[in-house]
Amino acid sequence: MLKSLNNFSVRLRRTRCKPEELLLLFSSCLQRSKCDCNLADSLANCRRCGQCVVKDLLDLADEYGCHAFIATGGRLAAQRARDPKIKAIVAVACSKELSEGIRATFPKPVLAQELCTPNGPCKDTRVNVEEVRKAVEFFLR
Repeated sequence: MLKSLNNFSVRLRRTRCKPEELLLLFSSCLQRSKCDCNLADSLANCRRCGQCVVKDLLDLADEYGCHAFIATGGRLAAQRARDPKIKAIVAVACSKELSEGIRATFPKPVLAQELCTPNGPCKDTRVNVEEVRKAVEFFLR
């Protein structure tokens, strides 16, 4: 419920930012569990093989010129989101992490996209990349 109210509120505020001020923040559970790339060290380690949605999110960040960050936990995500150079955030995570992140980064505008968990929580999760694209475009219009 917090996610829906937050997204409604953010859209009403009509916040806009430059690409370099936008953070695309997503959960590490979007990475394929059998992948041997260490994305926590650097997203440049991703081979962009297409076996998980991380490739699509990185392509999206490259296309629009915004920052991308994969979070292995809520504290790390909040720390990155609090960077003063970041003016707006598109966050992709589970409901619990999104709620905590929205509270931790307030008053920064966060458009939250909840991931789906076809294989149970925290493993090989997915997200609708077109919805993430719409959120990115909202801030950059």
